Amino acid sequence: MPNIEPPSKSKSQSEPLLTLRISKRAGWIALIAFAILGALIVAAIRSKGRPQPLANQPAVHEQKPAVLPQPTKVAANEETGSLHERSAGDGKIRTPKRPIDPSGLEGTKYDPVAKGGATIVEASQRHTYVIHEPLQDEQPILQPTVISMVEPTVAPTNEPEMLNGAGAVFPLPMYSKWFSEFHKLHPQIQFNYQAVGSGAGIHHVLAGTVDFGATDIPMSNEQLEQAMVKLLHIPTVLGAVVPIYNIPGVGGDKVKFTPEILAGIFLGKITTWNDATISKENPTVELPNLPITVVHRADGSGDTFMFTDYLSKVSPEWLNSVGKGTSVAWPVGLGGKGNEGVASNVKRIEGAIGYIDVLFAEQNHTLYGAVKNQAGEFVKAGFDNLTQAAASVREMPDDFRVSITDAPGNNAYPIASFTWLLVPQQSDNPGKRADLIAFLNWMLVDGQLMTRVLGYAPLPRNIAARAKQKIAHPR
Repeated sequence: MPNIEPPSKSKSQSEPLLTLRISKRAGWIALIAFAILGALIVAAIRSKGRPQPLANQPAVHEQKPAVLPQPTKVAANEETGSLHERSAGDGKIRTPKRPIDPSGLEGTKYDPVAKGGATIVEASQRHTYVIHEPLQDEQPILQPTVISMVEPTVAPTNEPEMLNGAGAVFPLPMYSKWFSEFHKLHPQIQFNYQAVGSGAGIHHVLAGTVDFGATDIPMSNEQLEQAMVKLLHIPTVLGAVVPIYNIPGVGGDKVKFTPEILAGIFLGKITTWNDATISKENPTVELPNLPITVVHRADGSGDTFMFTDYLSKVSPEWLNSVGKGTSVAWPVGLGGKGNEGVASNVKRIEGAIGYIDVLFAEQNHTLYGAVKNQAGEFVKAGFDNLTQAAASVREMPDDFRVSITDAPGNNAYPIASFTWLLVPQQSDNPGKRADLIAFLNWMLVDGQLMTRVLGYAPLPRNIAARAKQKIAHPR
């Protein structure tokens, strides 16, 4: 029988089997690797005490409130102006080591580094100030104390007091400045002043429609008798009227005026600029043979009263034929409304002459001349010359209703006047009256220091002192 050997497997037949075995082995290896990775992840998660915050979710940190030292509180006594200091920490009452003036604290902030952390802030209530000064066991803080951190030391007051006034136009810039500065010191006191003219100011105060009036003209006895309550005339500043002119070729405020020249021109008796009366007093000025055009106020005004009051004192003819007043029957000339109207007409017409208040002339660079005073000196209106005119009055009446035109004194300017506030002696509102008195006392001292900056002449010290006495003891 033939020896038959089994057929041997070829290479092509063994390759599929090998591939199958390798594939099974790789699968097991991958399965085991995934299992191990999963176990590691679970173990890592379990090892953590809590989950980590997400990247877009910040961690929350517990904050402790900042502890600030308690501020020292200082309250002003409105009746006496004294201060008492109380420590919020120990409740003890003690007097400050140095006196503190509440009027000097307004709006003040001390450097917290240079002053050991002291900071002053203003409370919203009247006359309430809060001072923070670190105690000995405290460290100075570098941030200023904010008012919302503390409680007011006095009970809140009512709505702000509004003091209403009306009257003279001339002192409007000065009054506006005073009212603004006083309001800064006392935020609870506000002013509403209408510059409607002296006559209207007198009318409103007589009718009782305002808390105070203002006038460049002292009230007459008849007017005072009509008042429902007694009125005080409180002088505030000094004003002046100056003669302005337009003479071609003549500038530099060179023209000098005597009482006779001014009265003659405004009476219509001196009609040309080269008149002998004018040339005699101005020998170095080349005055042309040019007609004089008189310009006066067309509206009633304190300036007209001042100017005609002066002419009535220096010219008997003027006194008898025209007289004085806020409006008069002018013998000659054309009218202009307000200082603006008079100045505009004089500037427009060659040979014109007029009168305006000195403040308006200075502000608008208008030429005006010197006037011969009672002592025989030619004087131009100025701060010192106006103040001397007021100080040279020999007898100041108790009610301050005095005319200081044609005043004696070598340097006194002759066409000058006070301007007054008209203050009721009694009021149905005690709070308003107290606030008005506080303003008047401040105006007669601190307020006088502001006058020159705005072009006004201050009151003489003796008259300001007398006015303060009158406010304290009206009769």
